[in-house]
Amino acid sequence: MKKEIAELVGTFAMVFCGCGAMTINEITGGDISHVGVAITWGLIVMAMIYAFGEISGAHFNPAVTVAFAVAKKFNWKAVPRYIIFQTIGAFLAIGLLWFLFPESQSFGHTYPAEGFSPYKAFVLELILTFFLMVVIINVSTGSREIGTMAAIAVGGIILLEAMFAGPMTKASMNPARSIAPAVISGNLQHLWLYLSAPFIGAILAVFSCKLVKDDNCCAEDCKVN
Repeated sequence: MKKEIAELVGTFAMVFCGCGAMTINEITGGDISHVGVAITWGLIVMAMIYAFGEISGAHFNPAVTVAFAVAKKFNWKAVPRYIIFQTIGAFLAIGLLWFLFPESQSFGHTYPAEGFSPYKAFVLELILTFFLMVVIINVSTGSREIGTMAAIAVGGIILLEAMFAGPMTKASMNPARSIAPAVISGNLQHLWLYLSAPFIGAILAVFSCKLVKDDNCCAEDCKVN
Protein backbone atom coordinates (compact mmCIF):
# COMPACT_ATOMS: atom_id res chain seq x y z
CA MET A 1 0.00 0.00 0.00
CA LYS A 2 2.99 2.33 -0.11
CA LYS A 3 2.08 3.70 -3.53
CA GLU A 4 -1.54 4.27 -2.56
CA ILE A 5 -0.57 5.98 0.70
CA ALA A 6 1.84 8.20 -1.23
CA GLU A 7 -1.04 9.16 -3.52
CA LEU A 8 -3.25 9.92 -0.52
CA VAL A 9 -0.63 12.08 1.21
CA GLY A 10 0.35 13.85 -2.00
CA THR A 11 -3.25 14.58 -2.97
CA PHE A 12 -4.00 15.72 0.57
CA ALA A 13 -1.08 18.15 0.52
CA MET A 14 -1.94 19.44 -2.95
CA VAL A 15 -5.62 20.04 -2.18
CA PHE A 16 -4.98 21.40 1.31
CA CYS A 17 -2.48 23.98 0.06
CA GLY A 18 -4.21 24.84 -3.23
CA CYS A 19 -7.77 24.97 -1.96
CA GLY A 20 -6.43 26.37 1.30
CA ALA A 21 -4.96 29.32 -0.57
CA MET A 22 -8.32 29.87 -2.28
CA THR A 23 -10.16 29.58 1.05
CA ILE A 24 -7.88 32.02 2.85
CA ASN A 25 -8.07 34.38 -0.11
CA GLU A 26 -11.86 34.23 0.19
CA ILE A 27 -12.14 34.91 3.91
CA THR A 28 -9.46 37.64 3.94
CA GLY A 29 -10.96 39.52 1.05
CA GLY A 30 -8.16 38.82 -1.41
CA ASP A 31 -4.97 38.99 0.67
CA ILE A 32 -3.36 36.15 -1.27
CA SER A 33 -4.62 37.32 -4.69
CA HIS A 34 -5.32 35.33 -7.83
CA VAL A 35 -1.62 35.28 -8.71
CA GLY A 36 -0.75 33.98 -5.26
CA VAL A 37 -3.30 31.19 -5.57
CA ALA A 38 -1.92 30.14 -8.96
CA ILE A 39 1.64 30.12 -7.63
CA THR A 40 0.55 28.04 -4.63
CA TRP A 41 -0.97 25.39 -6.88
CA GLY A 42 2.14 25.21 -9.04
CA LEU A 43 4.58 25.05 -6.14
CA ILE A 44 2.73 22.40 -4.13
CA VAL A 45 2.41 20.13 -7.16
CA MET A 46 6.10 20.55 -7.91
CA ALA A 47 7.03 19.79 -4.31
CA MET A 48 4.83 16.68 -4.14
CA ILE A 49 6.31 15.33 -7.38
CA TYR A 50 9.76 15.67 -5.83
CA ALA A 51 8.48 13.94 -2.70
CA PHE A 52 6.53 11.04 -4.22
CA GLY A 53 7.40 10.77 -7.91
CA GLU A 54 9.73 7.84 -7.35
CA ILE A 55 7.22 6.04 -5.12
CA SER A 56 3.80 6.25 -6.77
CA GLY A 57 4.38 8.27 -9.92
CA ALA A 58 2.81 11.33 -8.26
CA HIS A 59 -0.46 11.21 -10.16
CA PHE A 60 -2.65 12.90 -7.51
CA ASN A 61 -5.40 13.01 -10.12
CA PRO A 62 -7.87 10.28 -11.21
CA ALA A 63 -7.84 11.59 -14.79
CA VAL A 64 -4.05 11.22 -14.97
CA THR A 65 -4.22 7.71 -13.53
CA VAL A 66 -6.84 6.60 -16.07
CA ALA A 67 -4.91 8.23 -18.93
CA PHE A 68 -1.73 6.38 -17.95
CA ALA A 69 -3.71 3.12 -17.96
CA VAL A 70 -5.09 3.93 -21.41
CA ALA A 71 -1.51 4.57 -22.53
CA LYS A 72 -0.53 1.14 -21.16
CA LYS A 73 1.88 2.80 -18.77
CA PHE A 74 -0.13 1.79 -15.70
CA ASN A 75 -1.88 -1.40 -14.65
CA TRP A 76 -5.68 -1.14 -14.90
CA LYS A 77 -5.99 -3.29 -11.76
CA ALA A 78 -4.35 -0.55 -9.72
CA VAL A 79 -6.55 2.25 -11.08
CA PRO A 80 -9.47 1.86 -8.61
CA ARG A 81 -7.10 1.82 -5.63
CA TYR A 82 -5.31 4.95 -6.81
CA ILE A 83 -8.57 6.81 -7.42
CA ILE A 84 -10.00 5.82 -4.04
CA PHE A 85 -6.91 6.97 -2.15
CA GLN A 86 -6.65 10.19 -4.18
CA THR A 87 -10.28 10.98 -3.38
CA ILE A 88 -9.82 10.19 0.30
CA GLY A 89 -6.82 12.52 0.41
CA ALA A 90 -8.87 15.31 -1.18
CA PHE A 91 -11.76 14.85 1.27
CA LEU A 92 -9.38 14.82 4.25
CA ALA A 93 -7.86 18.07 3.04
CA ILE A 94 -11.20 19.82 2.55
CA GLY A 95 -12.47 18.41 5.85
CA LEU A 96 -9.51 19.98 7.62
CA LEU A 97 -10.11 23.29 5.83
CA TRP A 98 -13.76 23.12 6.94
CA PHE A 99 -12.57 22.64 10.54
CA LEU A 100 -10.03 25.48 10.33
CA PHE A 101 -12.12 27.97 8.34
CA PRO A 102 -15.83 27.25 8.93
CA GLU A 103 -16.69 30.77 7.78
CA SER A 104 -15.75 29.86 4.21
CA GLN A 105 -18.60 29.34 1.75
CA SER A 106 -16.68 27.39 -0.88
CA PHE A 107 -13.41 25.79 0.38
CA GLY A 108 -11.98 26.31 -3.09
CA HIS A 109 -14.81 24.63 -4.98
CA THR A 110 -14.83 24.88 -8.77
CA TYR A 111 -17.50 26.61 -10.83
CA PRO A 112 -17.79 28.60 -14.07
CA ALA A 113 -17.44 32.37 -13.82
CA GLU A 114 -20.64 34.41 -13.92
CA GLY A 115 -21.74 34.75 -17.52
CA PHE A 116 -19.45 31.92 -18.67
CA SER A 117 -21.70 29.11 -19.88
CA PRO A 118 -21.20 25.63 -18.39
CA TYR A 119 -20.63 24.12 -21.83
CA LYS A 120 -17.83 26.64 -22.43
CA ALA A 121 -16.37 25.77 -19.03
CA PHE A 122 -16.53 22.10 -20.04
CA VAL A 123 -14.55 22.79 -23.21
CA LEU A 124 -12.01 24.92 -21.37
CA GLU A 125 -11.47 22.31 -18.65
CA LEU A 126 -11.07 19.64 -21.33
CA ILE A 127 -8.40 21.68 -23.12
CA LEU A 128 -6.60 22.55 -19.88
CA THR A 129 -6.42 18.88 -18.90
CA PHE A 130 -5.29 17.98 -22.40
CA PHE A 131 -2.34 20.37 -22.09
CA LEU A 132 -1.55 19.09 -18.60
CA MET A 133 -1.53 15.45 -19.69
CA VAL A 134 0.53 16.22 -22.80
CA VAL A 135 3.21 17.62 -20.53
CA ILE A 136 2.96 14.80 -17.99
CA ILE A 137 3.12 11.94 -20.47
CA ASN A 138 6.10 13.48 -22.26
CA VAL A 139 8.21 14.03 -19.13
CA SER A 140 7.41 10.73 -17.42
CA THR A 141 8.69 7.19 -17.82
CA GLY A 142 6.35 4.33 -17.03
CA SER A 143 3.99 6.74 -15.24
CA ARG A 144 6.77 7.66 -12.81
CA GLU A 145 7.46 11.37 -12.87
CA ILE A 146 11.16 11.60 -12.13
CA GLY A 147 13.62 14.41 -11.64
CA THR A 148 13.84 18.13 -12.03
CA MET A 149 12.33 18.23 -15.50
CA ALA A 150 9.08 16.53 -14.51
CA ALA A 151 8.56 18.50 -11.32
CA ILE A 152 9.23 21.88 -12.89
CA ALA A 153 7.34 21.11 -16.11
CA VAL A 154 4.20 19.79 -14.42
CA GLY A 155 4.22 22.41 -11.67
CA GLY A 156 4.80 25.05 -14.31
CA ILE A 157 1.92 24.04 -16.56
CA ILE A 158 -0.45 23.94 -13.59
CA LEU A 159 0.69 27.40 -12.48
CA LEU A 160 0.29 28.70 -16.03
CA GLU A 161 -3.18 27.27 -16.50
CA ALA A 162 -4.36 28.39 -13.06
CA MET A 163 -3.04 31.86 -13.83
CA PHE A 164 -4.93 32.47 -17.06
CA ALA A 165 -7.94 30.15 -16.76
CA GLY A 166 -8.56 30.28 -13.02
CA PRO A 167 -10.88 33.29 -13.24
CA MET A 168 -13.14 31.41 -15.69
CA THR A 169 -13.34 27.84 -14.32
CA LYS A 170 -10.97 27.75 -11.31
CA ALA A 171 -8.75 25.51 -13.50
CA SER A 172 -9.46 22.22 -11.79
CA MET A 173 -8.22 19.59 -14.28
CA ASN A 174 -8.72 17.08 -11.47
CA PRO A 175 -11.97 15.28 -10.50
CA ALA A 176 -10.76 14.49 -6.96
CA ARG A 177 -9.77 18.11 -6.38
CA SER A 178 -13.27 19.23 -7.48
CA ILE A 179 -15.54 16.66 -5.87
CA ALA A 180 -14.34 17.13 -2.28
CA PRO A 181 -15.00 20.89 -1.90
CA ALA A 182 -18.23 20.59 -3.93
CA VAL A 183 -19.64 17.93 -1.60
CA ILE A 184 -18.48 19.52 1.65
CA SER A 185 -19.63 23.02 0.66
CA GLY A 186 -22.85 21.73 -0.96
CA ASN A 187 -22.05 23.40 -4.29
CA LEU A 188 -22.91 20.53 -6.64
CA GLN A 189 -24.54 22.37 -9.53
CA HIS A 190 -21.63 22.24 -11.99
CA LEU A 191 -19.80 19.23 -10.60
CA TRP A 192 -20.68 17.11 -13.64
CA LEU A 193 -18.39 19.05 -15.94
CA TYR A 194 -15.45 18.81 -13.54
CA LEU A 195 -15.92 15.05 -13.26
CA SER A 196 -16.11 14.45 -17.02
CA ALA A 197 -13.99 17.01 -18.89
CA PRO A 198 -10.66 16.08 -17.22
CA PHE A 199 -10.99 12.40 -18.14
CA ILE A 200 -11.79 13.20 -21.76
CA GLY A 201 -8.99 15.75 -22.05
CA ALA A 202 -6.41 13.45 -20.49
CA ILE A 203 -7.34 10.50 -22.71
CA LEU A 204 -7.23 12.68 -25.83
CA ALA A 205 -3.72 13.73 -24.82
CA VAL A 206 -2.65 10.08 -24.80
CA PHE A 207 -3.92 9.57 -28.34
CA SER A 208 -2.25 12.78 -29.51
CA CYS A 209 1.02 11.40 -28.17
CA LYS A 210 0.88 8.64 -30.78
CA LEU A 211 0.68 11.24 -33.54
CA VAL A 212 3.91 13.01 -32.62
CA LYS A 213 6.06 10.23 -31.15
CA ASP A 214 6.94 6.68 -32.08
CA ASP A 215 5.11 3.63 -30.79
CA ASN A 216 7.17 3.63 -27.61
CA CYS A 217 5.09 6.61 -26.45
CA CYS A 218 2.52 4.12 -25.18
CA ALA A 219 4.67 1.04 -25.04
CA GLU A 220 3.48 -2.02 -23.13
CA ASP A 221 6.86 -2.43 -21.44
CA CYS A 222 6.37 0.89 -19.64
CA LYS A 223 3.40 -0.47 -17.69
CA VAL A 224 3.64 -0.27 -13.91
CA ASN A 225 2.32 -3.21 -11.89
